Amino acid sequence: MGQGKKAGISPTRSEDFPAWFQSVVRDAEVAELDHVRGAMVIRPWGYGIWELMQRAMDEKIKASGADNAYFPLLIPLSYLEDEAKHVEGFAKEMAVVTHHRLEKDADGALIPAGELTEPLVVRPTSETIIGRSFAKWINSYRDLPLLVNQWANVVRWELRPRVLLRTTEFLWQEGHTAHADEAEAREKTSEMLEVYRAFAEEVIAVPVLTGEKPESERFPGAVSSLSIEAMMQDGKALQAGTSHYLGTNFSEAMGIEFTDAEGKDRRAHTTSWGSSTRLMGALVMTHADDNGLRLPPRIAPQQVMIVPITRDDPAAVEQAAEELAAELRGLEAQGAPLRVKVDTRDRKPAEKRWEWIRKGAPVVVELGERDIESGVVTATRRTDPDLGREQIGRDEAAGRIAEIVDAMQGECLAEAAERLAARTADDITGVEAFREYFSGDDTDSGGFVRAPWSEDPATEKTMGELGVSVRCIPFDQNLAEGAVCVISGAPAKVEAVLAKAY
Repeated sequence: MGQGKKAGISPTRSEDFPAWFQSVVRDAEVAELDHVRGAMVIRPWGYGIWELMQRAMDEKIKASGADNAYFPLLIPLSYLEDEAKHVEGFAKEMAVVTHHRLEKDADGALIPAGELTEPLVVRPTSETIIGRSFAKWINSYRDLPLLVNQWANVVRWELRPRVLLRTTEFLWQEGHTAHADEAEAREKTSEMLEVYRAFAEEVIAVPVLTGEKPESERFPGAVSSLSIEAMMQDGKALQAGTSHYLGTNFSEAMGIEFTDAEGKDRRAHTTSWGSSTRLMGALVMTHADDNGLRLPPRIAPQQVMIVPITRDDPAAVEQAAEELAAELRGLEAQGAPLRVKVDTRDRKPAEKRWEWIRKGAPVVVELGERDIESGVVTATRRTDPDLGREQIGRDEAAGRIAEIVDAMQGECLAEAAERLAARTADDITGVEAFREYFSGDDTDSGGFVRAPWSEDPATEKTMGELGVSVRCIPFDQNLAEGAVCVISGAPAKVEAVLAKAY
């Protein structure tokens, strides 16, 4: 492990988890903050991950009945003024365009000129502008339900940016739907949360808890907010996707009305739901280790990286590597053809091997002249904590490597699920034990506490002192009769999941 230690991530997870996360994202060439304060550059390897995630999510969204569309980046300020609760939730994060050109001043410096008649807000989310389109498109009950999804970028001016987690600009999808009645809209809200749960667990191998947000954590203007909550390796929660029932609040503000089958005018019930590049942050903090990123095969841009070890006869080794790659591309893992690449760059083989380990390629294969003579290939499985080299007979290599890749998706999910179960405490019964559980630092934030809660806003003072919040009120309630609140000791109304969070 001498080489491995040299090529590893510094600091380690146990030394400084936040710094470790930043180092993994940088060294694995996923993303970086650059150019504009809080803005993110997603590098090609990272964008390859995002494309695979986007493709899988898009398939699930379209299967739900939604069609993709696109709406303007710039939103007139008057649109936002019509929805006071919604605007209040985002007001401090909004970037505003007030001029439409640049001119040179007397010293030749460029200055904004041409003040706009009405300021334009750079999209923080699109309820207001999509709502107005819905108001034009919906006239009759026959126009419902209307289901639309948008893949776009949004801007929220972050005071404390963190790459992939909280950035000034990020990528996401936002779905918006309109329905004839509350029951149908709520059903869609739940259906889309299930889309996010299935995506998190099946595609990026991140186990999640599902539930409803407490009133204080709701999306601005929503009647009900549902979320999936994931646990990172430091025990903190990360909200990985949300789905909101908006009632008729936005319909009233934006005039989304329709004539029902009896000829009566009614307001539509709307929903919105979204997930973002924050999921990439969840991916890193769930699966990476002290050697770098580890990617579940379904979202690895290259699932097998073949590193030729060339000395006396480079052409013969590279030809053998390409032949193996061709065999592998004819096989499948996780229901799709294997993604395989031969790294022929003019770099030392050891450097290339460690680069792909840091980037999280599921399997790195080394093939040299001695291997060819011996009839073997050497494979490193990224889920092996020791990064051991396994020699595989050449004749069985393609099939064996495909089996390894196929199994790794489940291995990643199982490891994370075991952590979630082990670090979710359901035996915390009083406020002192509650305080002790959450007394750790940023390197070890405890985990999740699942406990009775009174829903009393006064309990948030104690939570705030500890940096804890109610992550969700889980759907699978198991509240015992006569249970008392873990914080106040008052009669409990629900069972809640509480944690520190990103």
